[in-house]
Amino acid sequence: MNAEQRARLVRLNRLEKIRAIAKQTAAREAAEAESTLSQLRMLSDRTGRLAADYGARRGAVDGASLQTLTGFVSGLGSLTRTTQADAQRAEAIADAKLRMLGEAERRRAAVEERARLEAKLIARSAETTVLGSRKQTGTDLE
Repeated sequence: MNAEQRARLVRLNRLEKIRAIAKQTAAREAAEAESTLSQLRMLSDRTGRLAADYGARRGAVDGASLQTLTGFVSGLGSLTRTTQADAQRAEAIADAKLRMLGEAERRRAAVEERARLEAKLIARSAETTVLGSRKQTGTDLE
């Protein structure tokens, strides 16, 4: 049975390595999703500021320039709303990736714990049983 236990321990260690790689992959994907989210939020803020700045301009000299400015501001507003929606989707994806990272870590930790317990069991079964001391008979004077 000792060989069976050792084979199980080897398998558990191999599985723990695989789970560690899966965790690294999940961490990389979560980092990429967070980066995308950050970039989309910055873009959304920037286009929003541009739309507000251009919308506040009052220097139109004729109707054509006012119409051009209004169309440009409207386009920036549309771009801002689209970018905000993209940022919301990116946030949902980033949250999901972080949950996946947490799950990957829990799976890796569970296998690591099982491997640790198996190694402890093997070590315990490999120990020789310590026999107690013999009962003394007689007195200390003998």
